[in-house]
Amino acid sequence: MRLLITGTLNGQLSQATKIALDRGAQVSHAETAQMAVSHLRAGRGADLMMIDVKLDIASLIRSLEEEHITIPVIACGVENDARAAVSAIRAGAKEYIPLPPDPEIIAAVLEAVSKDQGDLIHRDPAMNNVVQLANQIAPSDASVLITGESGTGKEVLARHLHQHSRRATKPFVSVNCAAIPDNLLESELFGHEKGAFTGAVARRIGKFEEANGGTLLLDEISEMDIRLQAKLLRAIQERVIDRVGGTKPVPVDIRILATSNRNLSDEVRAGTFREDLLFRLNVINLQIPPLRERPQDIDLLAAHFADKYAQANGLPQRKLSTECHRHLHANNWPGNVRELENTIHRAVLLATGVEIGAEALRMPDGSRMDDTIIGMASGPAAQAVIAAEGVTRTLVGRTVAEVEQDLILDTLDHCIGNRTHAANILGISIRTLRNKLKQYSDEGVDIPQPGEARQAG
Repeated sequence: MRLLITGTLNGQLSQATKIALDRGAQVSHAETAQMAVSHLRAGRGADLMMIDVKLDIASLIRSLEEEHITIPVIACGVENDARAAVSAIRAGAKEYIPLPPDPEIIAAVLEAVSKDQGDLIHRDPAMNNVVQLANQIAPSDASVLITGESGTGKEVLARHLHQHSRRATKPFVSVNCAAIPDNLLESELFGHEKGAFTGAVARRIGKFEEANGGTLLLDEISEMDIRLQAKLLRAIQERVIDRVGGTKPVPVDIRILATSNRNLSDEVRAGTFREDLLFRLNVINLQIPPLRERPQDIDLLAAHFADKYAQANGLPQRKLSTECHRHLHANNWPGNVRELENTIHRAVLLATGVEIGAEALRMPDGSRMDDTIIGMASGPAAQAVIAAEGVTRTLVGRTVAEVEQDLILDTLDHCIGNRTHAANILGISIRTLRNKLKQYSDEGVDIPQPGEARQAG
């Protein structure tokens, strides 16, 4: 755990530093928000930032977003800073911790971040086989390609590999190739020199250098532009990188992991992915089965998420009812573990009885899950008739563009704003989805952000 503490608070954050060090964290200090950004820009990295609530947290978070630096921010302040605490949360801080620091609170925050990054919960034999293979090859430096549908837990498995490798004490750095525009991804990976392009106000160390000595995860690598793939191939082969605008190669010592929710062999045949890069990445392939093919994991994961979100929201811990389990197993889970987690999170918040019952299982649009599971006793023919009648009623008299827009936005709602998951369900690339959403936004359509669904009209 790498903790970056920003600010002074008359030495009270020094107490938090000591507590964190005692709990095994690696702690760095920055006196100002600007110094914190410089620290992260320089590639020194952090898994969590604790910051004085009196600093300009909104400006800090804007700077992090502009530079595509992802890190949870926790605000800290004296107990009577209630108004500042509210402002910090509104600005984007994840939590507020009162000072002087409570050792148990600090420990809980560090543990929560660590668990969010590393939970690998499984019971089903189909998943056990994958984990056993992962444990076998974890100590090596071989590149690993982790494949599976969106939401199956590819990044969690990647972190598991790192934690069981010889590089476990070194950085684990992840970059989502689908979330960063093509024109910025090269700088994100390889860094840039000051003045390399408009907006390059200072040298920025890229993810390759930040991960030096540790592990670099290239998440959703199938979305990387083929022109950038050539530079990536050289970096993997020769273990040197060139910063954008740089004049000399920079050596790096890293292990490469990659994930994809697409069949990269198909992408090679389509001309959108380099075959030689696939060979370099796919030394070992770990394929995670979808949740519908690992039914024994559903109950285990659901119980874990129920406990997790009850604790996070200060609610009593409840077991899931038998009827609730029946509905969970009846669902097809196109969004896999991520969808199950979101469903249980909502159920924890909506449950009112001594158990979490089926009535608390709601979809993002507010409908009950059992309303979406067509009569389990009815046959395939009845289901087909119902589906066909519904399609006919909703499509007649509408243009193709209108139907396409509704399909895209309804799918995005179903995925609670997750672009990668929605693109996977729709069978289109993340770039195509991003372009469509920009078009709709320009036309004044409300587009849900990650973690949101559209407001009911």
